Amino acid sequence: MKEFKVAFLGFGNVGTGTYKIIKENGSKIFQREGINITVKKILVRNVNKKRPVEVEPDLLTDNIKEIIEDPEIAVVAEFIGGEEPAREYILSALNNKKTVVTANKEVMARHWEELENAAIRNGCGLYYEASVAGGIPIIKVVRESLQGNNITEIMGIINGTTNYILTKMSEEERKFEDVLAEAQKLGYAEPDPTSDVEGYDAMYKLSILSTLAFHTRVRISDVYREGITNITPEDIAFGKELGYTLKLLAIAKKHGNKIEARVHPTFISADHPLATVRDAYNAIFIKGDAVGNLMLYGRGAGDLPTGSAVVSDIVNACLHQSKHMYSTLCNGDWKADEVLFDNNWETEFFIRMTVIDKPGVLAKIAGIFGKYGVSISSVIQKGRNSIHVPIIFVTHKAKEMSIKKAINEIKNEDVVIKIGNVIRVEH
Repeated sequence: MKEFKVAFLGFGNVGTGTYKIIKENGSKIFQREGINITVKKILVRNVNKKRPVEVEPDLLTDNIKEIIEDPEIAVVAEFIGGEEPAREYILSALNNKKTVVTANKEVMARHWEELENAAIRNGCGLYYEASVAGGIPIIKVVRESLQGNNITEIMGIINGTTNYILTKMSEEERKFEDVLAEAQKLGYAEPDPTSDVEGYDAMYKLSILSTLAFHTRVRISDVYREGITNITPEDIAFGKELGYTLKLLAIAKKHGNKIEARVHPTFISADHPLATVRDAYNAIFIKGDAVGNLMLYGRGAGDLPTGSAVVSDIVNACLHQSKHMYSTLCNGDWKADEVLFDNNWETEFFIRMTVIDKPGVLAKIAGIFGKYGVSISSVIQKGRNSIHVPIIFVTHKAKEMSIKKAINEIKNEDVVIKIGNVIRVEH
């Protein structure tokens, strides 16, 4: 039997979930893997605070040095979240030759090179399965099951908060603000929901996932980001009439030497596999040249689902102490010169605007679209009982920059009251 002592940095939702799994399933892990995992120290801000999980008082500490300088601790699991002091603590643990397991998508997306190089230099591991999609083993699948594939596309729902909000808006015809308030009460959304609803959380995760899938460093600055705060019940209702479902999607595609990476609200066909993913669940659709289409589905957050991924990483770290696995980009060539990041992708667009109801308006707007090479697939005009009416255009595939130029010109026309929304459409 091999004994491994582990320390936790932080003891919030995911930390307590991980602790529960180790305590409750430790004997099963021993039977299956032959290792005994013991939590020796837990770093917290306040050692006297009452906690939802009962722990021995001598496990708690507010001094990081008690963990970093303890030679018995082999693995450090980080649950602090955010950029600092998480980065500092992870780096300090690695430099003290301790393997690190983290669920921190922001620190990995922003500081991957620095942290992985420190792990390599010190001969220890850096594991981050829980940083993307909670309990779904997506990183393991990409790294260890799809090596024989050239992955050309990733499209996924990787933020449970926004998926919950959009599900409720769609099924109950409610406004964004109302559903957000409910999600906060239920604990699906943070008191400050910016990271989720503005797409930052999904941006960090897509940076990590597309880097692994495309074997090229895709930084957060390479990812286009747009949140769901401007989505209205009208957008969703009009989309339904057209056979669409609205999701906040993380999309990455590779065409030759070009990579596009983007997070934004997206209409997809109601019969697309991702369209049926409801509430706080996550799902990731992957396309490989050999395997074809795959979709992984499950809980993308929560104490036990995310804790499951953390425990898996801890077990792997203990089993592979002498040979840790690093990304294929660990030689420092994180961004090949020949790779280009494309911000002028091609897709279909749903465009809702309010115009003055009079003859010639449609022709004038269609003419501007045509000027920029944008072809119209369908037009829906709603209501004739007011001088102002909503019009919905759905385009054929068009370039992102062509749409932006057309919209900039159209919104200045005197017959256009406002541009309600521009939403991309994927199939």
